[in-house]
Amino acid sequence: MAEHERQHVRVAVIGSGFGGLGAAIRLRREGVTDFVVLERAGAVGGTWRDNTYPGCACDVPSHLYSFSFAPNPEWPRSFSGQEHIRAYLEHITDTFRLRPHIRLNSEVRALRWDADELWWEVDTADGAAYAADVVVSATGALSDPSVPRIPGLDGFPGKVFHSARWDHDYDLRGKRVAMVGTGASAVQIVPSIQPEVGRLTLFQRTPPWVLPRSDRRISAAEQWLHTRVPATGALRRGTLWGIRELQVGLFTKWPDRLKLVERTAQSHLRRAVKDPALRAKLTPDYRIGCKRILLSNDYYPALTRPNVDLVASGLAEVRGSTLVAADGTEAEADAIVFGTGFRITDMPIATRVTGVNGTTLAEEWKEGMAALRGASAAGFPNFLTIIGPNTGLGNSSMILIIESQLNYLADFLHQLDTLGGRAALDARPSAVRAWNRGIQRRMGRTVWNTGCKSWYLDAAGRNTTLWPGTTAEFRKVTRRVDLAEYRITRLPRGRRGTVGARAAAR
Repeated sequence: MAEHERQHVRVAVIGSGFGGLGAAIRLRREGVTDFVVLERAGAVGGTWRDNTYPGCACDVPSHLYSFSFAPNPEWPRSFSGQEHIRAYLEHITDTFRLRPHIRLNSEVRALRWDADELWWEVDTADGAAYAADVVVSATGALSDPSVPRIPGLDGFPGKVFHSARWDHDYDLRGKRVAMVGTGASAVQIVPSIQPEVGRLTLFQRTPPWVLPRSDRRISAAEQWLHTRVPATGALRRGTLWGIRELQVGLFTKWPDRLKLVERTAQSHLRRAVKDPALRAKLTPDYRIGCKRILLSNDYYPALTRPNVDLVASGLAEVRGSTLVAADGTEAEADAIVFGTGFRITDMPIATRVTGVNGTTLAEEWKEGMAALRGASAAGFPNFLTIIGPNTGLGNSSMILIIESQLNYLADFLHQLDTLGGRAALDARPSAVRAWNRGIQRRMGRTVWNTGCKSWYLDAAGRNTTLWPGTTAEFRKVTRRVDLAEYRITRLPRGRRGTVGARAAAR
C-alpha cells in the first residue's frame, strides 16, 4: 500500500479491554491525542465483553478490580459479575472521551516495522492502514479461546462452543450437556446450568483447589459513603491490596506454608461433599497454588446433584453423540461446552508482528516468550506489550500490573520526546536475556514450580506467564525506562522521514 494512503498516528493501541482503555486514558493524561485504539469486535470491553456465560463473575474483589484513577463507589457486590465490570469499562470510555479514538471492527491483520521511516505499518481487516510511531499491544492473555483437538469432534451432531463464545440462542434446558474442563469458568458455569439441564457430565482432567467465596451484596449505605467520602473507598481498596501483598511470599518463597490454606480447602470440600468416592475424585494431588486457586460456594454442591456425573478423566474421543474419556468412560451428549481456557503462552497477535529482522514475534518466541520488564521484545522497536510475558498474577488484581505498565509506557514516550526527532528504542537482546534469567531463577522456588501441569507453563515447562514478586516491586521496576537497556535508532542526518517531508511541503 502506498505511504500516502496511510494515516500517521503517534500511537496505535491494539485492543479495548482494561489494558487498551487504560493506555488510551494515560495517553490523554500525558497530552498525547494523536492515537487510535484498534478493536476487532463491535464494542469495547475485552474479555468482559466476550465472556457472557452463565454465572460469569470476577474472582478479584470489586474495589481492587478498577483503576485507581477511576474508582467505582457503586460496585453492587464484593465480587462483581461480568455485566457490572463491562458497564464500568463502558463508563470510563465515555468519562474520558475515548470513543473518537476507537475504531471498532478493526482487527489488526499485520504489523511491519519500517526501518527507513522508523514507524510501524499497521493494516486492519476493514481496509484501514496506519503508520504508527509507537504500537501498544493490549490484546490481553484471555482473548483467544483454546479448544483441544479431539478425534471425532468434527462429526459430533450436537452443539459445540467454548465458554468465551457462549451461544445464547441454544437452549440448554432438558439437554444432555458435557462440560469439558474444570477451570475458573467451569466452576461458575456448572452450578449455573445444573438446575436446568437434563443431565450434566463434567470431564475433569485435574481437580482444582477450591476455596470459599466471601461474596456479599454491598449495601446502599456503603455505596453512599464511598461516593460522598472517597477516602473510604480508597481505604477499602488499600486494605484489599495490602492483604494480597502479604500473601505473595507464600506463593513465591515459602510454598510449604500453604498447607494451612490446603486444610481450609479440604474442609470446604468435606462440608459440601459427603460421598467419599466423589470427594476422592475432587481432591487434588498437588500443592495448592501450583494451579490457579478457584473460589466458589456452589460448585461442590452442584456436583452432588442427581443429574450430574463427574468423569475423573479428560475427554479423549468423540464417536457421534458418544463422548469417550481417556479412562474409557462413555457419556451421551446433545451439547459440548469447552471451558478449556485461552492461548496464553502463544499469543495469536505474535504471528502478525514482523520486526527488524523480518521475522515475526512468534518466531522470535519459539523458545518461549520473553520481554524486558514484561513490555519490550528485542528486535521490535517502539512496540510495547500490556500484560506481556511474566506479568500475570496468582493472587491479586491485574489492574495493578496494568497501571504499572502504563507508567512505563508514559516514560517510554517521554524518552522518545527527549531524544527529539524521529527515534526508536529497541530492547537490547542482552538486557532481555538478563531480565528473563532473573525471572526464571526466581521461579525455581515458587509454588508454580512444584510439579503440576498448568496454563502458566509453556510447552517446554517454563513459566512465561506469572510475575514472581509483589505488585509494589513490579511498580518499582517499571517506573522508569533505562536507556542503557535499549538500542537507540534515529533517521540518518538530513532525513526527516515521510511525515517531516510532508510537513515541510505544507
